[in-house]
Amino acid sequence: MSVQFENQKRFAIIDVETTGLKAGQEKITEIAIIMHDGYKIIEEFSTLLNPEIKIPYYITQLTGINDQMVAGAPKFYEIAREIVELTENAIIVGHNVNFDYSFLRAEFKSLGYDFQRKTLDTIKLSRKHIPGQPSYSLGKICKALGIPNSARHRAAGDAMATSKLFELLFKFDDEPENISMKGLSSNLNKSLIEKLPEKHGVYYFYDAQGKLIYIGKSINIKARVLQHLSNGSTKKAVEMKTNISDVDFHLTGNELIALLLESDEIKKQKPVYNRSQRRTLFNYGLYHFQDEQGYIRLKYGKTIDELNPDYAYSSQAEAKEHLFFLTETFQLCQRLNGLYPGSGACFHFHIGQCKGACCGNESPEAYNFRVNEALERYHFEHENFYIFDMGREENELSVIKVENSVYCGFGFVPHSEINNDPGAADDFLQKYPDNREVRQIIRSYLKRHKVLKVVPF
Repeated sequence: MSVQFENQKRFAIIDVETTGLKAGQEKITEIAIIMHDGYKIIEEFSTLLNPEIKIPYYITQLTGINDQMVAGAPKFYEIAREIVELTENAIIVGHNVNFDYSFLRAEFKSLGYDFQRKTLDTIKLSRKHIPGQPSYSLGKICKALGIPNSARHRAAGDAMATSKLFELLFKFDDEPENISMKGLSSNLNKSLIEKLPEKHGVYYFYDAQGKLIYIGKSINIKARVLQHLSNGSTKKAVEMKTNISDVDFHLTGNELIALLLESDEIKKQKPVYNRSQRRTLFNYGLYHFQDEQGYIRLKYGKTIDELNPDYAYSSQAEAKEHLFFLTETFQLCQRLNGLYPGSGACFHFHIGQCKGACCGNESPEAYNFRVNEALERYHFEHENFYIFDMGREENELSVIKVENSVYCGFGFVPHSEINNDPGAADDFLQKYPDNREVRQIIRSYLKRHKVLKVVPF
């Protein structure tokens, strides 16, 4: 039994954790229910449950829920009545809702009760309103839309993330009045938001005086703008959305171009609400410092607000891997870079892979020359290459050019102009400045995403 929004004002956003995948055979170990009116949360309920069967080890590894945690928790029959009353006359909402709903029905069936509610699946709504995503899993779609979830694979964390996603999707209903303008500047026109595209691009917020106050990028401009307009999580978010009087955008065709354009625009325009912006895409950084002997050492760690990293990474593993790469490529010392334990000469010195900075056999000047070379050049798989990917329209491609490991810029080229000569794309390139950030954006993106084609030259 499924339904669209109709004029329903009560939604029960549900997430359950279970002992396995088969409803009726496995049991619920945790449940979270967030009651929602489409615009805001009106009530929350969550609890661990004693499933009365053993929780498999692999489930504990995934959720963190073990037998000891649920030993003193209520059994399902003890909270069943509360669930019935809480969800009465409400639509059950979930991400892959059939999974959660089937477990609820099975638990109630074991008690002799026929639990039935209308359902709404945020996966189906996401595919409809946010098309073209590589994955619609809760983690991936929330990451793409900038929705945080600090408790993944726990019922309360996943239900809260689903509720934020639901708020965005709810506003895609066909009626313009479904966009809540409460708390926003009266100068912001609803029809302006309705006309925003559901495509990749960069968007711009302006205040009542026409001053640019924020620049952002998104895989779905309309969805991201709506998220800003409903964000009341921080004082800064409320202040910014209150000051928005106009919205503009540039389509980019794909996420990589959006990332590059956003980076350049923020550096040039310096909007007031971007100044303290922390890029959550890169949570780890590579830093350098000089020790008492005058050698420059490299170290990776979590990004620090007060410091600008030489390189930035989306994970600790990526940071460590790249530091190993730089150390080996430029014959740096693994011990000085924290990759080899102990003191004195490292093992790599004895096999000729380290020139002896760790034991004083190489001068700081000679060693530091190679460190600086490693820090100045961001290494790609190829020194010279084009990246071709989706364009803004069906008859064009986007193109990015990197020459001598330096970012040259991007552009959009008609399919008919390329044929068998990738170099023809040069006529359509717009030059953009090279810097460490854009190089790390390109490198990190290519490592984690597929593009149509990378063409070395």
